[in-house]
Amino acid sequence: MSVIVIQTFEMKQDKFPGGIKNLRLIQNFRNEQYDHRVELLSPISGEDHTYALISTYEGLAEMELQNKKMFEDEEYKKLIGEFFLENIVQGSMYTQMYRTMTGLSNNSESDKSKK
Repeated sequence: MSVIVIQTFEMKQDKFPGGIKNLRLIQNFRNEQYDHRVELLSPISGEDHTYALISTYEGLAEMELQNKKMFEDEEYKKLIGEFFLENIVQGSMYTQMYRTMTGLSNNSESDKSKK
């Protein structure tokens, strides 16, 4: 069962070009170095400077393992530290975690009751 982490945050307007570059570096680094997938989302509607990172892991244990590896990596800590300290509005990050749901099997009770 996959775990999906959605982190929204507001970019500082005066740091926008550097912030986007830093965000892309973080995305590329994580996709190349770790066993999970990271996507960047830019706003179409709503707050103009609110962006999101979507990270997909193969389960809770894998998420914990990958996070441990990332925060032991000096190069990653430098990238993420610059991003947090210089490019986003303090207190604007909001994190949500979801897990995928499994589908119904052919033998489930709800399927039998429909017959």
